[in-house]
Amino acid sequence: MAIAILGGGISGLTLAWYLQRAGVDYDLYEASPRPGGNIRSEQRDGYLVETGPNSLQLSEELRELLDGLGLTSQIQEAAAISQNRYVLRQGRYQQLPSSPPALLTSSFFSLKTRLNLVRELFKPAQPVNEQETLAHFFHRRFGPEVVDYALNPFISGIYAGDPAQLLLHKTFPQLAALEQQYGSVVRGLMNTKNPAGRRRIISLAGGLQTLTDTLAAQLRRAHTGQAATHLHCRPADGLWELETSGGPAPRLYHQVVVALPAYAAASLLQSQFPAVAAALHQVQHPPMAAIYTAYHRADVQHPLNGFGALHPKAEAPYAAGTIWTSSIFPDRAPAGQVLFTSFVGGIQYTEQARQPETAQKAAVHAELSRLYGIRAGAAPVWQYRFYWDKSIPQFDAHIAAAHRAIDALAEQGLHVAANWRAGVGVPDCVRQARKLATTLAGR
Repeated sequence: MAIAILGGGISGLTLAWYLQRAGVDYDLYEASPRPGGNIRSEQRDGYLVETGPNSLQLSEELRELLDGLGLTSQIQEAAAISQNRYVLRQGRYQQLPSSPPALLTSSFFSLKTRLNLVRELFKPAQPVNEQETLAHFFHRRFGPEVVDYALNPFISGIYAGDPAQLLLHKTFPQLAALEQQYGSVVRGLMNTKNPAGRRRIISLAGGLQTLTDTLAAQLRRAHTGQAATHLHCRPADGLWELETSGGPAPRLYHQVVVALPAYAAASLLQSQFPAVAAALHQVQHPPMAAIYTAYHRADVQHPLNGFGALHPKAEAPYAAGTIWTSSIFPDRAPAGQVLFTSFVGGIQYTEQARQPETAQKAAVHAELSRLYGIRAGAAPVWQYRFYWDKSIPQFDAHIAAAHRAIDALAEQGLHVAANWRAGVGVPDCVRQARKLATTLAGR
């Protein structure tokens, strides 16, 4: 059995690696000469910047993959202070409590909201509603303040999304399950808390691109610089014909795995599956810019003792949030300097995302100066921008329709391994790729 994998991002590479280990015949086709998709690490002027994910949560599947690739010795642990997370409130940063008990004793939320957290223990579970949004769920369980100052900044900063649009069952189905099982989300979290604590936050020596570079180097049938241009399932025998920018594929395939962004998958499937393509075209990918800004450490008053800070929409910020990059991994900036990574854009900040680069850099510097006590007159030592016209896929009602449409093609031998199906995080993509490899290897 031969399998075609279309796309060489983390999902496609991981799937190919597991299939190769299982002795399954495959071909991976990647349009770019450099596999890896959105995972990209760049050395620029003495700074190491990540233009995709900035760090990874070390899930069990990811740990297994790193071990199998011989990369365990290359793991970089995040600094201990990275467990501290901050949220902008009333114009200054306040540390977000890290557990339900801490929420009850902290002054981060009002007394009314803290009482709501206690009352949540006694609220009955509501019937399952797969169309419920994150904002609606958190509002009915905890009240508006939690939505505005905990949920909103988290969803905006991490998912580039709007909690009033993202679906609970597509983003955090485990919370819906806790409500059904325990009647209370807080009680469920306390009963299911991981005894090992938070997952480790890591990077790799040289940046996260080390992961995708290593994966690609170990694959025996990866074809780079060849974009999939036409895909057709033959009705007579159910085999798949593939054409690429390099010409027709040298053989037919029993199974095809689409490891492409939803919009690219839509274009590829348009001719044979127009209804599926229409659903995929509706998946939203808002624009996003990452602005990297460095200062002399002596010019920044803030202690920077954490992972970074998120900005609630209610505070009318410019950037959705900022990672304190050099606090997490000190080798990211030259000695005596600090490096910030600020995210401008997402579904709630599309106007800022589309502004010219010079305007974005100036606005980010002004906001950093105000929030971090940067010495008057101090200019950035260095700034750089990376822009995504289409960033993180939004797990809203549109993507729910896309999932239903694409899943119906599995019976014909067409599968998906991509962040818009698995989840937006690298561990999600690795988990799905490993699961799919197991399924395909057993056929």
